[in-house]
Amino acid sequence: MDDKMECFTTTVTLQKRKRAHTRRRHDYTSARAEPSPSHADTVRSTQNRSSSFNRIPIPASSATAVPPHHQAAFSSQPTTAHRPADGRAQCEAGGGGGGMGAPSSRAVALGAAFLLLLVALPSAFLYLTSSAAPAASRAALLNLKPFSARCPPGEAPPLRVFMYDLPPRFHVAMMAGVSASNATAGSFPAWPPSAGGIRRQHSVEYWMMASLQDWGGGGGPGSERREAVRVRDPDAAEAFFVPFFSSLSFNVHGRNMTDPETEADRLLQVELMDILWKSKYWQRSAGRDHVIPMHHPNAFRFLRNMVNASILIVSDFGRYTKELASLRKDVVAPYVHVVSSFLDDDPPDPFGARHTLLFFRGRTVRKDEGKIRAKLAKILKGKDGVRFENSLATGDGIKISTEGMRSSKFCLHPAGDTPSSCRLFDAIVSHCVPVIVSSRIELPFEDEIDYSELSLFFSVEEALRPDYLLNQLRQISKKKWVEMWLKLKNVSHYYEFQYPPRKGDAVNMIWRQVRHKIPAVNLAIHRNRRLKIPDWWG
Repeated sequence: MDDKMECFTTTVTLQKRKRAHTRRRHDYTSARAEPSPSHADTVRSTQNRSSSFNRIPIPASSATAVPPHHQAAFSSQPTTAHRPADGRAQCEAGGGGGGMGAPSSRAVALGAAFLLLLVALPSAFLYLTSSAAPAASRAALLNLKPFSARCPPGEAPPLRVFMYDLPPRFHVAMMAGVSASNATAGSFPAWPPSAGGIRRQHSVEYWMMASLQDWGGGGGPGSERREAVRVRDPDAAEAFFVPFFSSLSFNVHGRNMTDPETEADRLLQVELMDILWKSKYWQRSAGRDHVIPMHHPNAFRFLRNMVNASILIVSDFGRYTKELASLRKDVVAPYVHVVSSFLDDDPPDPFGARHTLLFFRGRTVRKDEGKIRAKLAKILKGKDGVRFENSLATGDGIKISTEGMRSSKFCLHPAGDTPSSCRLFDAIVSHCVPVIVSSRIELPFEDEIDYSELSLFFSVEEALRPDYLLNQLRQISKKKWVEMWLKLKNVSHYYEFQYPPRKGDAVNMIWRQVRHKIPAVNLAIHRNRRLKIPDWWG
């Protein structure tokens, strides 16, 4: 009880001293300048509030002195009318209940933070809503990223493909040295070495079928990721592969339209369509999600209009109408190159190691766009730095072509019977910069490869202008040529067909292109199911 009385007495004494000090300060200020009425009212109001606050008793033991650096900070205030009279008054203000004493450091920090927030928020709002502010800067301020960047997708799973179980006569039984009994023995036959030339060039169908075989992939080179996998359940499939070797059938069963043997090719097509029309999966989509290789320009020529909704694997569109084939739904695939790949092309000076400026070896008498070859022969033959030779794709001819391409800086690629030919892909795997002369050529994988960075393009009119083409080639600097040569080396693996397939090779690239077509296929299928008038806008 004595302690409480002592505390109360001390508090009362402090209050009296403070009121006396306040009166003295007020009298001194009044003597110097008469304050305005509003200011006087404010001072009296403050004094009254201070007095009311000071009625709260504060134990003397709870008082602590304000740190010296805080005192210095507040000593510059314009008025000192409410400073404590002594150390005991300081503890009264700092104890949490005093009048207008120096604020605590925590209060100062909170006040400063609040002021900064008031200033920053309007500025940030004006910056973000300003049309002049770059979108990238606004995104950086809010740490905004595109959806794909915020949620980076993993590698897409392989395309699920159901392959029709067709009899061997539709595919491998047509290969030289493979009988129907051997084809059904369980192992997938290798491509026969004797089947070179034109048959090998258009053998994309074989390599696509081979990529869907159950070859395992446990530790060998084939264990790398595939773009497509075979599924046994057709209801689980995203696409349906039709393993009909239509290009090989054209080459095996008579290549002349009037040849009686071509009847075998026609009968195979008729039988195949009968199988497809009876399939509920063909009926469900009208064949839109079915993948049909017809790489040779004359492949499937009898009934190709019946598969015009399917995803066709073609070499180009030279002999297809727009109603049958287009880039929108079909895939342009490379030829299978017939020259050997240049695997050890690492000379110290690649530009100087290739002494021939321009190389061409092939048939000069062709049809359609290929007629330009004979015209180019008249212009280019005998020119300095040019090798322009007429030949066939035989064993010896292929060896000479391999040597010629590897020793040349540029390889000429004029159109054949159609805008494309195997020569382009022979040049790529030989790292010989292609010189493409065609106004209507389509190239494989062009959504991923910029051919302008590794090839030169001339229109037919430009190429036939005397000396124009050679003058343009001679103006290519060594630096520019080496850049194109390096890019050819970097992309040449995209044109390799092999079994088992490897990641990033030709057959995997083709399946990746097929995957790109699937969303549009699904759109067409779904719309067709609910439309009363198909394609009403056309």
